[in-house]
Amino acid sequence: MLTDAIRAEAYRFSKNRMAVFWSVLFVPLLLLAIGTVVQLVTKARSAEMAKALPPELTAEGGPLATSGPLDLGQSLVSQAAEFANPILLLFVLIGAAIIYAGDYRWETWRLTSARNSRLNLVLGKVVIVLAVVGAALVTSLVFGLISEIIKGVIFARPFTFGFGTEQAGQFGAFVGLMVTRVMQFTMIALLAAALTRSLLAALFVPLAVAIGQFFLMQALPMFGWTPGDLHAQLLIPGMATDSLKGLIAGGADAASAPDGIAWKAALSLILWTVVPLVAAVAWFQRQDLSKE
Repeated sequence: MLTDAIRAEAYRFSKNRMAVFWSVLFVPLLLLAIGTVVQLVTKARSAEMAKALPPELTAEGGPLATSGPLDLGQSLVSQAAEFANPILLLFVLIGAAIIYAGDYRWETWRLTSARNSRLNLVLGKVVIVLAVVGAALVTSLVFGLISEIIKGVIFARPFTFGFGTEQAGQFGAFVGLMVTRVMQFTMIALLAAALTRSLLAALFVPLAVAIGQFFLMQALPMFGWTPGDLHAQLLIPGMATDSLKGLIAGGADAASAPDGIAWKAALSLILWTVVPLVAAVAWFQRQDLSKE
């Protein structure tokens, strides 16, 4: 049954404490440490920075402001919008690669495949990766709020919490979009693991694909493409994510967005998530696991 596969994968992954740390805790802890150091340096050199930097950066409400209230509600929305950053994608990928390719690495497929259907075994792994992404999201939000509180304490700034209907809607939309983006990235690892039976391939193939898509995005003008073109959106899911993020945030970016960008970007993310999953399941169903 699927529930048995999920429980088994959850138990195995929970015992791999290093994988849990790198996938769920490392990035939030790293960003918290960096943020705290930056705030302390800013506090120590606030007078010099105020003279050297443009006034709009250090004025109240600016990104480097040292006075005025801190809106923790808006901070929560901003953290959700930035969840699927490259550093987090890299470290979540470590856990995903271990989950997807671990049975190949330790040659345990012949034991587990005799106790459950192959479809359930794959879906069980996908569910656990989704749980890992959810845990990473929660820890990122919690440590992000802690970082903001530390910032407020360092600069003696008061706190507010503006989280009305609009902010709640944006927060939910950003969470859904960012989780989808991270899962889409890990689906490449799943397909790579099924095709190559290699843990290293599950780790490095998604990185190679992402690097290639980054350079393709920089080369769009050379091909005469624009971000609003369907083929550009379909080839670069990261750009599709940014397009949807701009629409959710609203403002000038949303107002100037090309026509039809929402469905083009959504289609890109759906295809990059579903197609690798279906291909991995189809390949796995036909695979000889007698020696794995």
